[in-house]
Amino acid sequence: MRITNRYVICQIVYAEIDKDRVLVSANSAELEKYGLKFGLKNYAAAYCTGLLVARRALTKLNMADKYEGNTEVTGKVVKVDREGSGGKTRTHYVAEVDEERKPFRVYLDVGIRMTTTGARIFGAMKGAADGGLDIPHNEKRFPGWNKDNKKYDPDELRARIMGEHVQDYQNKIREDDQEQFEKMWSKYVAEGQDPDELPELYASIHEKIREDPSPAPKAKLTIDKSYKKPGKKSLADRKASLAEKKAKGPAAEEEMEEDE
Repeated sequence: MRITNRYVICQIVYAEIDKDRVLVSANSAELEKYGLKFGLKNYAAAYCTGLLVARRALTKLNMADKYEGNTEVTGKVVKVDREGSGGKTRTHYVAEVDEERKPFRVYLDVGIRMTTTGARIFGAMKGAADGGLDIPHNEKRFPGWNKDNKKYDPDELRARIMGEHVQDYQNKIREDDQEQFEKMWSKYVAEGQDPDELPELYASIHEKIREDPSPAPKAKLTIDKSYKKPGKKSLADRKASLAEKKAKGPAAEEEMEEDE
């Protein structure tokens, strides 16, 4: 998972002897298809992108119906005991529901991102886990984890996933300075998005992603083959062209100097 200055990118990559191959990928820019045209790199958008790549991968593997993941956003982390784990409980989101096809296991690659508590990369991971992918993790990097008392509040994570932190900040700025609000959140204002309706917007996006996670069809590349590169002039043709320009007078000489 990678986060650029504008988007969140999620890919499922597997290695072969000759090279790495991408099974599926998702970009938060695709969320415009589902109705999100702003805030494409915040925590809520990261969650949506993770959810999208998970549903897309499981659909491609014909496992989407068997492993739906968490259809309701709660922020909770479910611990599942696995056979062969040596009696140790590991944190997963997907229990085995089919003996023939076990959950699709993936591992998080954060690149050079700092793995701090509350980082957006873990929001994308949460979306992928809720989408039905089996990702070993625990709650210690989610918003809501308190390292002092070792307790976890899932409601805080859910608030981030549903964009409530953006909603609260927008309302605060709007109450203090309407002009500043319109300047800071110009894309939201242009789309007529009310801060109080953000949670409902993200909920609808989650539903739409589950209904159709397929990527948009690639635009067919068309090449104009009518253009032909002119052939190289012979020495005689170049001399004739030079003589013609000189015959036309000073204006032609200036044009000739510009061409040179």
